[in-house]
Amino acid sequence: MKTVIANIDSNNPDPAVMEAAGRIIRGGGLVAFPTETVYGLGGDALNPEASARIYEAKGRPSDNPLIVHIADLSDLGPITRDVPRVAHELAGRFWPGPLTLIFGKSDRVPLQTTGGLDTVAVRFPSDPVAGALIRASGGYVAAPSANLSGKPSPTRGKYVIQDLDGRVDMILCGDDSRIGLESTIVDLTSDEPVILRPGYVTLEMLREVIPTVSLDKGLAESDPSVRPKAPGMKYRHYAPRGDMTIVEGAGPSVTAYINRKIAEARSAGLRCGVIAANERLDTYEADLKEGIGTDGDAEEAARRIYAILRNMDDEGIDVIFAEGMADGGMGTAYMNRLTKAAGHKIVRA
Repeated sequence: MKTVIANIDSNNPDPAVMEAAGRIIRGGGLVAFPTETVYGLGGDALNPEASARIYEAKGRPSDNPLIVHIADLSDLGPITRDVPRVAHELAGRFWPGPLTLIFGKSDRVPLQTTGGLDTVAVRFPSDPVAGALIRASGGYVAAPSANLSGKPSPTRGKYVIQDLDGRVDMILCGDDSRIGLESTIVDLTSDEPVILRPGYVTLEMLREVIPTVSLDKGLAESDPSVRPKAPGMKYRHYAPRGDMTIVEGAGPSVTAYINRKIAEARSAGLRCGVIAANERLDTYEADLKEGIGTDGDAEEAARRIYAILRNMDDEGIDVIFAEGMADGGMGTAYMNRLTKAAGHKIVRA
């Protein structure tokens, strides 16, 4: 397949390019595009064949649900049922933006889009390119992250091209993603709202609107017997090629542990990488050292982490050690992605 690659102004997308991209999606094709969270791979959410093409292009398991993206609140009603009052309160506070809500689905949404579930995940993104594409496509775009399944999600157009050139019809290359982590997902189909995937809209922010919202207890585990209700709940995600370990503990003990393990790995002929706060980078002896920003700045770490993991791959790093971060706020989302990238491999120094 010949992939059309179009560079686009993220703040003022060319209407002709957006119409061409919308035409592709209306015809059952696939278009990768920027959003404020990560780049997405879009297809017609109401076309089961388009959803099947998304799974095929990504190499994604077909029981892993896709998120339906809309560009107008009035488009929520036709694809959902049993929309609770709190959904409107959350939408009023956080839409457009990095929040996905799960509802009962209407018959208009094919099971191929929802991974066979009778629920549908819906997001209203704030990115201008995403909004223009959704409108040009007819209002409903199913879009997981625009990467090969299991690899770090792309926050830059060059990584979308690296993964999907020749596998999709068109790639829209705009600015780097502003947030850098996928949206927060909240399940509204239970008696009490539950966060299935943490993100930029934090537990603390959500509790200002819904005091009873909680984190799903399964977030810390990866149970292959559970059918995922939201993207990222079951399968290993965001993973670099190198063997990755998260190291938690006090600063000096973490540094000493990582440097000891680096020496062991190097003696075996392996290239080593470290992901750490900027202030401590010079204390490590790795082949590649990547800073996630000022110590404790989870938002900056979130913006950087996927590009860092991609660069570890580009540099041929065999073994990666990452400093842990305190839980709470965006730190919860950051550690959720880091833990999945490491295959839940965490040690305490």
